[in-house]
Amino acid sequence: MGGWAIAVHGGAGVDPNLPMERQEQAKQLLTRCLNLGISALRSDLAAIDVVELVVRELETDPFFNSGRGSALTAKGTVEMEASIMDGPKRRCGAVSGLTTVKNPVSLARLVMDKSPHSYLAFSGAEDFARQQGVELVDNEYFITEENVGMLKLAKEANTILFDYRIPLGSESCSAGVESPLHMNGLPISVYAPETVGCVVVDNQGRCAAATSTGGLMNKMTGRIGDSPLIGAGTYACDLCGVSCTGEGEAIIRGTLAREVAAVMEYKGLGLQDAVDFVINERLDDGKAGLIAVSSKGEVAYGFNCMGMFRGCATEDGFMEVGIWE
Repeated sequence: MGGWAIAVHGGAGVDPNLPMERQEQAKQLLTRCLNLGISALRSDLAAIDVVELVVRELETDPFFNSGRGSALTAKGTVEMEASIMDGPKRRCGAVSGLTTVKNPVSLARLVMDKSPHSYLAFSGAEDFARQQGVELVDNEYFITEENVGMLKLAKEANTILFDYRIPLGSESCSAGVESPLHMNGLPISVYAPETVGCVVVDNQGRCAAATSTGGLMNKMTGRIGDSPLIGAGTYACDLCGVSCTGEGEAIIRGTLAREVAAVMEYKGLGLQDAVDFVINERLDDGKAGLIAVSSKGEVAYGFNCMGMFRGCATEDGFMEVGIWE
């Protein structure tokens, strides 16, 4: 075993005009979350506990699209989803359609640990949250003024494509810019893929992964993306842990997270080669990225879009935080 390793992401598909101030804010948040995970790993916390801890931190900060700061549905509400997976026995938990649960990833963990099921959604998930005594808040807690403004723009300009963290009034948000992006063959008006995720291998070689998101800005109510789907947005086994981000429909079609593990197992590829193969061969025309760790203590990432907010570190002292290629 090569010691512990950790990677975090704040979403793939970054507006190239994102102001430098916002880029620095993103890097500072990713660095803070990395250091939180590193401290936990140095204290011998298990991988599954570390991914939950780090994703909770990302959900609590409104910068990325998960928990507080989640993208808004077409009705102006927040519907969140998350999943978590423990590699050693492939235990998993997932939730969708959450409107009052402060930290969706922790409810996913409770589904894994405290229920006979793997996936709960909408009213059933909210009922389970109340039964488990998790912290609940009003839906307004998750809604930021910035996202209200972006939803308004989305409704006014059906062909606009923007990064939802660009300040209002930016040229990047100007109406009349035709979006080249399609989803399931249909043009979409707004794409905000800033899902968050974390993957960890601890010093015992145990892998875990967790992913959380508010989904697409201006999405149809009831839409479920890849983030809560085990094997698509999240996967962990005895070989690796993977968390994906980007165009959810393409990630679902490619079963992207599981595919990394599959080519490692069946083709004998190393972690970075497996990540590169999946990004290049399994996304068709979709745009996405992913982070991964292996049970050997390796860390890897890949993306086929303009950028991906990510950070990674290993026990031997390596640490990197970046956005672009």
